[in-house]
Amino acid sequence: MKNLIQLLIFLCAGCFWTSAKKSKPNVLFLMSDDLNTALSGFGHPQCKTPELDKLASRGMRFENMHCQYPVCGASRASLMSGLYPYTNGTLGNAGTLRGNMPDVVTMSQMFRKNGYRVGRVSKIYHMGIPPEIIAGTATRDDPHSWDEAVNIKAPEQHAPGVSTHWSPKDKGSQTFEGVEAEGDDLVHADGLAAEAAIKFLNKHHEKPFFLAVGFVRPHVPLVAPKKYFKLYDRKAMKAPVVPANDLEDVPKIIRGYKANGGYGVTPELHKGLLQAYYASISYMDAQVGKVIRALEQLGHMKDTIIVFSSDHGYLLGEHHKFQKQHLFEESTRVPFILSVPWMKDTHGNQTKKITELVDLYPTLAELAGLTPPSVLQGQSLVALLDDPVAKAWKKDMAFTISRSGGESIRTHDWRYTHWGYGDKGQELYDLKKDPGEFTNLADDPNYSASMKKLKKQLLSKRIEAGYSVERFGKKKK
Repeated sequence: MKNLIQLLIFLCAGCFWTSAKKSKPNVLFLMSDDLNTALSGFGHPQCKTPELDKLASRGMRFENMHCQYPVCGASRASLMSGLYPYTNGTLGNAGTLRGNMPDVVTMSQMFRKNGYRVGRVSKIYHMGIPPEIIAGTATRDDPHSWDEAVNIKAPEQHAPGVSTHWSPKDKGSQTFEGVEAEGDDLVHADGLAAEAAIKFLNKHHEKPFFLAVGFVRPHVPLVAPKKYFKLYDRKAMKAPVVPANDLEDVPKIIRGYKANGGYGVTPELHKGLLQAYYASISYMDAQVGKVIRALEQLGHMKDTIIVFSSDHGYLLGEHHKFQKQHLFEESTRVPFILSVPWMKDTHGNQTKKITELVDLYPTLAELAGLTPPSVLQGQSLVALLDDPVAKAWKKDMAFTISRSGGESIRTHDWRYTHWGYGDKGQELYDLKKDPGEFTNLADDPNYSASMKKLKKQLLSKRIEAGYSVERFGKKKK
């Protein structure tokens, strides 16, 4: 009798969990651009992100989430395809995912095929920022992924306001230009994106929807209304503390790439750069809040999965370098929040298990009860939503590649990186003793056994991820 009662309780609990989940839950996918983990909810001491902190309180923070290639085009193609860059062929910003894989079924396309209304607002696949926001175009978009799409047109660095070049030696389009802009949120790109997202929600909320909203801040130019700059005291901004000789033990092939010598950021300019970056984040954060409040007003918080992520990390002076395409922690790690309304035990929780952006596609498929393509290379995160320290989660490394044949694995204890596909130098960091990755142990004979083991793991992982000498070897450098 006791066993029967226990069985009935178990079955009833299962019925309650199922009834709390809509048969076709909506998905709201929010994506930022060039955002590192500078969120107050991820422990940043200066940047203010109250809206994303609220979302984190209603979801789970993935504290050890890593991208597969720290540049916009490749990372977004990987996330949307559920495939590593070596498999989908998108390495860098050139070309398109579908140009490389004509028959790919993207994450949002899977939802389209299952009766969802699927929309895109602004940047999800790679766009040239700022020129394509100024023009209102998205020339490398994937029309197969959406039922409808909205491109955003905004003035970017041409907006009226106080403009400052915080990296005076960089004369290109990716220079750190900050604009304390006149006008309200709706004059600028992310405010317009939030407005378009809310229009989509108002129009299509009566049937299952998948809405992907791309916010372009804090990608340069660092444009935000003045009120967001006022949140930060420029003089109080704290730059990363880096050993003066930090780059001396980094392989020559990558040592000078995006190092400060090409930017000319002085200590005083650095403070202004950080203020502008954080102001842009706070502006983006406010727009996230507007979209989520609209969802709440429509009564859909209980049946909508919300995802927030960046496409990759970003250096702001760490290792005397800036921006992306590096293979240090600050460049590969991304802020990632997953809110599943019927899994309330996850709300406000976190996991430090190693995860990858390639894991998102199979996760959403499982949560929505859909069957994804069998070729996906990620793993569903649902086990971690059930238990943040789940022993069932077997992934023990993140795999990230970059320019110049750079390949890196990040385990709980180590980061091992090599360049030129293994021919142009190596890096080894003991993350327990050296979390800042300042001391390269690759040439230390005391670590030769660890090096050998990690290199073997990397070479095995890259084959699993789609690498072949014929496609990506020495002739492809």
